[in-house]
Amino acid sequence: MATVKKAKTKKSTPDDNAIISIYMNEVLENNEAPKNVYVFCKKHAIEESDFYAFFGSLEALKQDIWVKFFENAVATIEKEVAFESYSDKNKMLTLYFTLFEILTLNRSYVLFSLKENNEGLKNLKQLKTFRNHFKKYIVDSITSEPSEPFGKVAKVTEPVYAEGAWLQFLFLLKFWMDDTSKGFEKTDVLIEKSVNTVVDLLNTKPLESLFDLGKFLWKEKMQ
Repeated sequence: MATVKKAKTKKSTPDDNAIISIYMNEVLENNEAPKNVYVFCKKHAIEESDFYAFFGSLEALKQDIWVKFFENAVATIEKEVAFESYSDKNKMLTLYFTLFEILTLNRSYVLFSLKENNEGLKNLKQLKTFRNHFKKYIVDSITSEPSEPFGKVAKVTEPVYAEGAWLQFLFLLKFWMDDTSKGFEKTDVLIEKSVNTVVDLLNTKPLESLFDLGKFLWKEKMQ
């Protein structure tokens, strides 16, 4: 009697999101990053060819994680029908609040990744691709059709403003990493004050906003 052979079950190929999820779980569970792609793939039964279909290296994967954070923030923002009608200030506030909400959902990984190997600012190289996406979004979606106050100095200041917004984000990120307040409410306060300051510097009330921001930062430093 002939034996009925079962068809082989085709092994599912992980996509980029699945590989990222596996990587993030591993570093958090082991409190260290995998040594190399071979070790990582072997441990999780991933074909190296499948890994390299999405990422050229572990460093590229780490950069893509930050890009995913940003893309998720933008996707969330774009669901708000009224976003395009927001003022420049409210667009910036929405971007920051949404982005930090997503970072908070992934706080354990973010803290690990930015403190990994005790290399300090060198770990910011993970944010290289994220930075490009961030600055492009600022120019395309927030200053592409200048309104007050950006309309006054629009074309000249777009690159400068985008770079300034990036430095502002890094400033907020560092504060958020050290923030121990309930619900990170102090970070929320700083986001609003810092955005008001940047916008008002291009408007009519720089001194008042700087004084308000300065009081908040001094109070936090003295606690």
